[in-house]
Amino acid sequence: MSAAITRHTAPDDLPATLGALRASGHIHRPVKHEVRENLLRRMRAGEDRFPGIVGFDETVLPRVERALLAGHDLVLLGERGQGKTRLIRTIAALLDEWTPVVRDCPVNDHPYEPVCARCRALAAETGDELPVDWWHREDRYGEKLATPDTAVGDLIGDVDPIKLAEGRSLGDPETVHYGLVPRTNRGVFCLNELPDLAARIQVALLNVLEERDIQIRGYALRLPLDVLLVASANPEDYTNRGRIITPLKDRFGAEVRTHYPVGLEEEAALVRQEADPVPGVTVPRHLVEIVSRFTRLVRDSSSVDDRSGVSARFAVAGVETVAASAQRRGALTGEDDPVARVCDLPSIVETLQGKVEFEVGEEGRETEVLAHLLRRATAETFRRTLGGADLTALTEIFAEGGTVESGELVSGAELLRGVGPLPGLADLITRLSPEEDTGETPGFAAAAVEFALEGLYLNRRLSKDSVRDRTVYRT
Repeated sequence: MSAAITRHTAPDDLPATLGALRASGHIHRPVKHEVRENLLRRMRAGEDRFPGIVGFDETVLPRVERALLAGHDLVLLGERGQGKTRLIRTIAALLDEWTPVVRDCPVNDHPYEPVCARCRALAAETGDELPVDWWHREDRYGEKLATPDTAVGDLIGDVDPIKLAEGRSLGDPETVHYGLVPRTNRGVFCLNELPDLAARIQVALLNVLEERDIQIRGYALRLPLDVLLVASANPEDYTNRGRIITPLKDRFGAEVRTHYPVGLEEEAALVRQEADPVPGVTVPRHLVEIVSRFTRLVRDSSSVDDRSGVSARFAVAGVETVAASAQRRGALTGEDDPVARVCDLPSIVETLQGKVEFEVGEEGRETEVLAHLLRRATAETFRRTLGGADLTALTEIFAEGGTVESGELVSGAELLRGVGPLPGLADLITRLSPEEDTGETPGFAAAAVEFALEGLYLNRRLSKDSVRDRTVYRT
């Protein structure tokens, strides 16, 4: 299928022939000029240039903007899960919404300047009647994960044996089957994990980046490409799996380092944006904060290999697992609108353990390390949110040897019955969810009470016994 055949239906009022396109006053701009002008327009209008990108406003994005304004191909260099691919995909949004292409052209030639042999011949034959299609910007983005088995034919192209079998000569350019890069001509192409690409395959990109053309198996084929090439790489890959060859690095105009969210608020905002909790389950803000703190503590832990990094997907998966645990409790206990609680947090330790690369000396202690860091994250969140709250009414429950039972399979209503009437409960809910209109619903009330109980336990004002799915707080 031709790359010019898009998933989007173009408006009916767009020109359908070369003559009509000229009459409309359309101006042909190279891709990098198009990106530059649209980026400047958004800057002047105060619009969001990179929607959905969190935590890069003062560090990464200004450097990316400079590279795009300079018309540079660029490499984003950073550890896993820092949003490199997500950022690259937003660059395609800086293209025009619709751009004209010669109908059925495999390399998306502009009708004003066709470059492939087929379209040049067709333009000479039809003149102003040259048929025109319209290409949506979302379809002008191409992406390839570089793997050791990637071939030159995948990226650049190769001879098509079927066309040869049809009787065409070997020197006929029409026998070429174009690869991903030329099929993204006049668009943005992303090459993920570039160091994983074999050195001999990286050489094939030299002409694309410098001379802006391609060579296929010795063909006398000059195909000037108009493409913005953006690559991503992980610093760890330079030593463990491969490297970017020096001539190729020299041809990229800019290298931009990415990073994990600098502050806790940015980390939590990213998690709230990216997490997709199960329907019908609410994850309170204080639990999102705990998971975000947990992620940052794991990232900074001396027990974890800092060269590998701890992906933002770690925190996102954690929040989704917490929501799933709450949904499981709701199904087993009959809760219609389950709310995640502190008792759902331990489930993330074993679930996320495989996402972390530990130092060699920590073998066998992985679960212990993560469980300790999770308790620490919970305690720090408690001190920030409820450190100044009056919890006297809650501690008085235990003054006469009382106990409160909670756990993964204890419903919110059952937990609240064990606590009884609690003065100051509304204040607890407000402190934990100041921006949410939760009301004193049983689910949020139970989540607030259990978080307060866990905080008191972690600050050694209560004790806790855990047996299977049940937890008992006592003095």
